[in-house]
Amino acid sequence: MNEIIQTIAVYALPLIFAITLHEAAHGYVAKYFGDMTAYSQGRVSLNPIVHIDPLGTIVIPAVLYMIGSPFLFGYAKPVPVNFGNLRKPKKQMAWVALAGPAANLVMALLWMIFVVILHALRIDAEFFLKMAQAGVSVNLMLFAFNLFPIPPLDGGRIVLSLLPNKLAYKFAQIEPYGFFIVMGLAYLQALHFWMAPMMIIANAFLGLLILPFTFLLG
Repeated sequence: MNEIIQTIAVYALPLIFAITLHEAAHGYVAKYFGDMTAYSQGRVSLNPIVHIDPLGTIVIPAVLYMIGSPFLFGYAKPVPVNFGNLRKPKKQMAWVALAGPAANLVMALLWMIFVVILHALRIDAEFFLKMAQAGVSVNLMLFAFNLFPIPPLDGGRIVLSLLPNKLAYKFAQIEPYGFFIVMGLAYLQALHFWMAPMMIIANAFLGLLILPFTFLLG
């Protein structure tokens, strides 16, 4: 029980930040391109309460942890976006979709910098070090998971934006079943073949970006 409580304490803040900023980023970019739907509903916000979904933010990550899943992921209440309100709907849909995973990538970088700072200052704070490492892993997982190319995930939206109209229309018909497809792949652990390479590539990329901080603070 103590181990579970400690794990929750370590992962709670990184997960809340990761999901909140992911969703807020979608709303902000949609607003920038002309869709005020999320803004008018108060969803372009850093307040986690307006984004938390009891099932996706709490239950699913907890269940995945308890069953020993190799990956933890979750989701928040989807930010409402009316793509028809965008100035160039098909083209800008990709930027709106990409905003969430990009926010996770930036947050993973910030947590990495935090780890470097802790080491540079020789701060022996095991809890904060574990939290920072959790922040990196959670954000990389969300980055990879949300880029999986099945709608309604962000990766699926990006694919829809890039496909010719006729193919995009056919591909969009997958959306009602997309969540079940992804959950089935996760259950069969087939999602690992997407998640692992994406996380490795993202982690290597961030490792290069963080080299100047490591050098300056080392």
